[in-house]
This record gives sequence, structure tokens and C-alpha cells, in this order.
Amino acid sequence: MVSPTPRTYWLDRIERAWRHRSIIWLSGVRRVGKTCLVRSLPDVEYFDCELPSVRRQLVDPESFLGGLAGRRVALDEIHRLSDPSELLKIAADHFPETCVIATGSSTLQASTKFRDTLTDRKTDIWLTPMATPDLRDFERPDLLHRLTAGGLPPFFLDDERQPGTYQDWIDSYWAKDVQELFRLERRHAFQRLIELIMTNSGGIFEASRFAAPMEASRQTVNNYLAVLEATRVAHVVRPFSSRQSTEIVSAPKVYAFDTGFVSFYRGWRELRPEDLGILWEHFVLNEIQALLPGVGVHYWRDKQHHEIDFVLPFRGKPPATIECKWSAGAGLDAASLTSFRRRYPGGPDLAVAHNVDRPFTSREGGLPVSWVGLDDMLARLRAYAAS
Repeated sequence: MVSPTPRTYWLDRIERAWRHRSIIWLSGVRRVGKTCLVRSLPDVEYFDCELPSVRRQLVDPESFLGGLAGRRVALDEIHRLSDPSELLKIAADHFPETCVIATGSSTLQASTKFRDTLTDRKTDIWLTPMATPDLRDFERPDLLHRLTAGGLPPFFLDDERQPGTYQDWIDSYWAKDVQELFRLERRHAFQRLIELIMTNSGGIFEASRFAAPMEASRQTVNNYLAVLEATRVAHVVRPFSSRQSTEIVSAPKVYAFDTGFVSFYRGWRELRPEDLGILWEHFVLNEIQALLPGVGVHYWRDKQHHEIDFVLPFRGKPPATIECKWSAGAGLDAASLTSFRRRYPGGPDLAVAHNVDRPFTSREGGLPVSWVGLDDMLARLRAYAAS
């Protein structure tokens, strides 16, 4: 059973969002904790749209919302309605005193079932797998366990790692999310793509390389990847570039949504030192997505194979760079950093490691690099964005 522990960071995000708009769209993968989160909101009226009795109540949105005027309303799994965007649009336009939070497994733009994406009427909140504030709330700041078990609360809290639970999750995702929203037909090919992304997570994605093992066309691979991205199961990190001829400008990197699934599909029950780097990179990406909402994340690579893990662009400022190293003081590729900064001078260069308690600076190719932990990385990036 999932612990009812309040997830204070996310509850605060919701409260702040409601002060600006009455409609919140809460997205996130299956079992990431959307239901527990909305049910833990104070004074909320909760409705599970998977229940036929609830769907019957929502046939007449005006009557339904009129009976809840001025209240807080949670509409869980709202994509089960025939026209979910109509209800949210009516709520935004005609019942602005009623605070509504609706949950689903995809972005609103992902499916034709949402005929109106409610531009300028809603606030989007993406509930990621567990970030560091969640580990503190659950009073289990065990980073190695988080990397191995992953950030879905039921998986994180279960010390017995059962292989069947991962396939059960995939089966439920196919039946309740993919089929409900996208009506795909080739289950084997789609699940094969999931396996390939989990085992190659963090690498450069080339659709032609995946087509043969999937027994699918290159276009089908790209279409399926778009579904995985829309449902938050894959994160497509696109190259940062000013379209110089020496840079990689089109091939993205693709990361799986959760370190637990990466560990499982790669057969890592006990993590070795060589496994930690790529999982730490996934976790750093998750921290940015969770705790710096709205900040774009890219990577950079040139044709001489110089590479930067993450590049964060900020409007009107030079981009920030982030290199992910499991341990402080691990060697940085000074040639990659100097090659990047010759093209894009200025901006902070951060190396983030799990064991940095006190930030320090090293010189890499003549450039100052700040070694930081996760909290200090986030603080510095927030300060840079605000400067």
C-alpha cells in the first residue's frame, strides 16, 4: 500500500497555481502518485472518472459544477470522459470561483479526445517520479535505493523487487493510456520500443537503428516515440545548437522516465560502480524537470564528439552547462567544455555530484567549473534565471 505521506513540494505547487488560475492540469505516468496527491489536498471533493456513476454525474457539466460552486474539485483520470476539455472550459469560463484539478497520463495536446487545449485557461503541473523533496517527506533519503527501485512510490516503498510488477505496469500503461488515448494496434512493436529505450536510455536516438528489431518502419518508430513522449514515458532531449555546421543539430537523446525501470531492463539488481553514472544523470534530469518547471533541457555535441550532458538556455543570457558526475572530483572533459564555450561564451558551468556537501571550484581548460550538490545546483540556476 502506498504511504499517505503528504508530498509538501507538490502540494505547495498546486496551492500557488490555484492563486493564479482556477484550472490545473496534473499529468504524470501511471502510479506516480497523482491520485494520492489530489486526495491529500485539504477540503477537496474527489471524483474518479473511471467509475461509471461518476461519468453519469458529469454528463451535464453546468449542473455538476453549479452544485460545487466555490469548492475545490479533483477530477481523476478525466480522459475517461467523452469530451473532457468541454467540462474544463466551462469551469474556467463560467465557474472561476471553483478550483478544479484534473489528472491524466498525458499532455492535453497529446490526444484528439481533447478538442480544446485550454490555452491561457489552465496551469500545467507535471508530477515527475520522486525528487529530493519527496525523499525527505518519506523520511527515506536513500539515494542508492531511489536509483535502483525508481521514483514511483509503490515501487520505491516495496523492498521486495518483484519482476512481474514492471510488466504489469507496462500492460496497464498499454491498456489504459495508449489504447484509450491513441488506439495503437501493434502492441508487440510498441512494447519492443519501450524495451529498447529502457536498455539504451540516455543514448542518441536514431529511428533507423530501432526499426529492424521492432519490425516497423522508421516513421512508425518516430510516431511511437511521440506517444511515449506525450505520455511522459520517454524524455526527448534535443540538441542545443545555433545550427553551425560543426554541431549535431537534429539527433536527440532519449531518456526513459524512471531509473527503476532502467535498472530492471538492464538487469541491475545490485548496482556496480560503473552503473551509477548513467542513473545519476537520469536523476539529475528528473530534478530539473521537477524543481525547475518551464526550463528547457538540451544536450550539446559537435562532430568531433565533444559533448555536454545538459545545456539550459535562459532568455537573454548565455546558456548554463551541467555535467553529471557521480563522485566529486571525477575527471571532466575540459576539451568539450572549452569547445562549447568558444561558441557560447559566458554562463555558469556546473558539475553536479552526489557527494558535494560544500561547493568548490576547479579550473578546466582555463574555465572555472563549480562543483555542486543538487540543492546548490538548483539554487544557482534559479538565481541565474532571476538575475
